[in-house]
Amino acid sequence: MTKIKIYLLKIKNMDKINILEQHAINAAINNSWQKAINLNLQIIKLDKKNIDAYLRLGFAFLQLKKIKEAEKYYKKVLKIQPNNQTATENLDRIKILAGKKLKETSITLNPDLFLDIPGRTKSVVLVNPGQKNILAQLSVGQEVFLKIKKRRVEIRTITRDYIGCLPDDLSRRISVLIKAGSNFTAHIKEATLKRVVVFLREVNRGKKVSKYLPLPINIQSTLTTLAGEKNDDGGDTDELEEELTDADLERLAQDLEIKEKEDYLSFSPIENDEVEEE
Repeated sequence: MTKIKIYLLKIKNMDKINILEQHAINAAINNSWQKAINLNLQIIKLDKKNIDAYLRLGFAFLQLKKIKEAEKYYKKVLKIQPNNQTATENLDRIKILAGKKLKETSITLNPDLFLDIPGRTKSVVLVNPGQKNILAQLSVGQEVFLKIKKRRVEIRTITRDYIGCLPDDLSRRISVLIKAGSNFTAHIKEATLKRVVVFLREVNRGKKVSKYLPLPINIQSTLTTLAGEKNDDGGDTDELEEELTDADLERLAQDLEIKEKEDYLSFSPIENDEVEEE
């Protein structure tokens, strides 16, 4: 084979690899892990030193809880690149998982699960992450749950294992909104032994906060229009929804405290004059 033919073949393979990589990434984004595995295996056949493909294979097998397969591909990464931090961290994670009886699973998710809606969804890096043996078992797309504890909102698994906390400012906001009747869901978006990202989504808004967008957008944004969207009563609304400021949050918190006191007082004994009338 001439040098020109070899060169042209390399270019052809590179083009094919680029196409396969994009399909593999899209499959992972849609949580189609088996499809992602098949695509990355095709890449490796064309390029046996493609580190990114090996890393994607390790990650995909981890999501399916196929620990031995994941370990195999992370070790191949280290043979090519001994100091690769991603492979090293995931092998540490696998050591924790190896002693546990894990069922091979695949979480089937709505492809729009992580669709961002400004003011109504937010990706959040948790603070004070929990024990490594808990974090090691988390999967992308896994539903987790919010628990208000004192001044913080904790994130826990369905079995109540502690994962981490929302940052203080967001904990304050979410706890007040929940007390006002709003509800939120949370799903794992990213998880390592050192870092966990959850995706928060508003699913129901309390009447007291119906005009406010619950989650921060950015510092410059104070108003946003959500045209053609329906309110809780099923009707259309073209009204501007306000971003919830710190001042709004404080007023709302005070109103809720006052309401709680009034509710408590409403259970007071019957007045004497009412007893006498009877």
